[in-house]
Parts: sequence; C-alpha cells; structure tokens
Amino acid sequence: MPNRTALIHAAVLLAAAGSVFSQTGPAAGKDYTIAVPAGASWTDAGIDLQAGDDVQVATSSTLSCENSSSGQALPLASAPAGSLIARLKEGAAPVAAANASLHVVDTGHLFLAVNGGNCSGSFTAKVHVAAAATAGSTAAVSQAQTLKNQLGEAAQIFLAGQFGINAGSSTNSIPAPTVSNTPLDAGLRKDIDGLPRRVNDQFKNLGDMVNFVLIGSEQQVKSALDAADWHPADTSNTSAVLSAVEDTYEKKDYLAMPMSTLYLFGRPQDFGYEQAEPIAMVASRHHFRLWKTTFMWQGKTVWAGAGTHDIGFAKDKRNGNVTHKIDPSVDGERDNIGGSLQKAGKAKTLSYYLPANPVQMAKNATGDEYHSDGRILVVFLQ
Repeated sequence: MPNRTALIHAAVLLAAAGSVFSQTGPAAGKDYTIAVPAGASWTDAGIDLQAGDDVQVATSSTLSCENSSSGQALPLASAPAGSLIARLKEGAAPVAAANASLHVVDTGHLFLAVNGGNCSGSFTAKVHVAAAATAGSTAAVSQAQTLKNQLGEAAQIFLAGQFGINAGSSTNSIPAPTVSNTPLDAGLRKDIDGLPRRVNDQFKNLGDMVNFVLIGSEQQVKSALDAADWHPADTSNTSAVLSAVEDTYEKKDYLAMPMSTLYLFGRPQDFGYEQAEPIAMVASRHHFRLWKTTFMWQGKTVWAGAGTHDIGFAKDKRNGNVTHKIDPSVDGERDNIGGSLQKAGKAKTLSYYLPANPVQMAKNATGDEYHSDGRILVVFLQ
C-alpha cells in the first residue's frame, strides 16, 4: 500500500500545481485532442509550432502498466516509465509532457509518445497552443509555468515511487574534480585509516559509506558550501511541509527538504546539505551529511562526510514504507561535491586516498545496494 505521508505530499504538490495554473489561466490559442497509444514509437500530433509558442498538455489515461520497465532503456530516463513525453521538432530530445507546459524556442512540430514501460492502452492528450505572450506579461507567465512544472515533476516522481516505477539515475552537471597526485601526509593518512568506513541509522543498521573529507574551520566549511550553492537541510518534516507550501504560494523556490538523521562516532550529523532543482528536490537531490572528526590536521578541523544522490523512490527494506532511492554509483556524488567546491574556487587542493579496508560494495540502511572504487576524496578548503 502506498505510504500515506508520501501521498499527502504528492496531493499537496498536485493541488498547488493546479492552483498556479488556474490563477494564471491558459492564454488564448488553439486546442487539440490527440490519442497517444502505448507501444507506438512517436505519434504525430499534426501541430506546427512557432518560436515563442507555449504548449500546455493535460492528460487522461487508460494505460495499464506493469510495475517495472524490465530493464529496458527508456526514451527519457528522467521521467517515469509509462508517462507521456514529447518532442517539439522531429529528431529533438524528448521532454516530459504529462500535465506540463512547454515553451517553444525554435520553429518545429509536435510529436507525442508513451515513455516505454510494459504498458497497453493509450493517453488522451488535450493540447493547448498559445502564441508568445506580450512583453508586459512574459515574466509572470514564465514564472507561473516554471512553478507549475516544478510541482508537477515532483508529484509525478512521488507517485511513480509509490507504485514501484523507479526513476533513472541522472548525470551530474558539475565537472569531475581535478585532483593532486602528491601523496597525503603520513599522519593524515593514518587518521583517515582510523575513520569508521560507514555511517549507521538509529537501529545500528550500517548504511552509506564515508566517501569524502573536508579540512578547514567551521566557518570555512559554511562559506565554501554557500559559495558552491549547497543549502542546509531542514531538520523537521513538519517545518519542511509548511515552508514548502508557504513558498509555493509566494512564488518562491523551496530548497531545504528535510534529511533523516544518521550516526557516525556514535552521534548524529553536525550538518546536512543538499542541492537540487527547486521544489522537485522532494524526489531528486544531491545531498550529504558532515561530522566533525575526533582529530585535527596541522591545527585545522577535519570533517568526515557521506554523500549520495537521490534519484527517486523505492521500498524501505526495514519497514516496507517508501523512501528515497539512491544512485548506486556513489562515487558520482563524491566527485560532484568536490567538483562543486573546486568550481566555486573554495578548494585549495583535492586528493584521492584509498584507505585500509575500503568499502567497494555494500547496502545502505534502507537496503539499497551501492558500489564504489573505495577511494575517499580529501578536500583542503581555502
């Protein structure tokens, strides 16, 4: 049975998306109804598009889908299997289209399809094509459409997770870090060898691996992460929901979804940080936890971190509830953290270090498997 709290979140997001759309209203234009069958490659909607047009798609579905895509490659990996996708010109990259607003940049033609999955049946797509907004209303329309898209995307991933359709992993936009080949100080290597390899939950279940280390004062850490566009996570689910709803209706971006408590050195994280697209981060985000270690290096504080990339939802093996699903290739998040600090000009040097007894294959506390080359990224902050 779907997790009640998650469904409430999804309902709030869908209601907010509908509210935003009803407040702004569709611009004058033309309306079309297109049947999009499952199993077909691409359905020609018969609609020519002009630069500046806005395409709004509302869907109803008679699709029947199995719970997985059976390992098949989806045309759009970031959208759930069995959802509606679109192309705005022949041969263009697909985009999510279910209950979406799409802005046309170049002259094109609309094509629709079902995003893979073991499905039968069809979508009925109600398409509204509006000409470019006037200069005076462009900003307001764009803001409302952006917010509606964010809310709709988050709700879709939420609901897909409830019914066992896994979102695909996504690539990082941050370049891989440039690292030094100079060996670490022998004393620092010894201290890192003595770090716990993995964190644990409140029930002592071992989980995420310690995959990076930051060296610098608390103020250096906070300043560096702020410059690299990392945001402190909320500590309360209640405050998070209230903040999200308030920010939604004030047309703000909510960037602080709550983070569960994990333990290292027998105590909870000192800090949790996250990075994602506004609002849609309820389902997909980069995030990590930091703990102050028990040792210093050359008079500087050393912080141990565990970072993973949430890519959707999966069943929690501990209790059967729904929880975030992580990208199993956790080295990507390790490198994303280091790359973001380097790009922001806050990393003096970065080095990889393979500790004694490295973690290379394990499961997190909720039962999802992950893999790594076992190396820890050591970041010396400016």
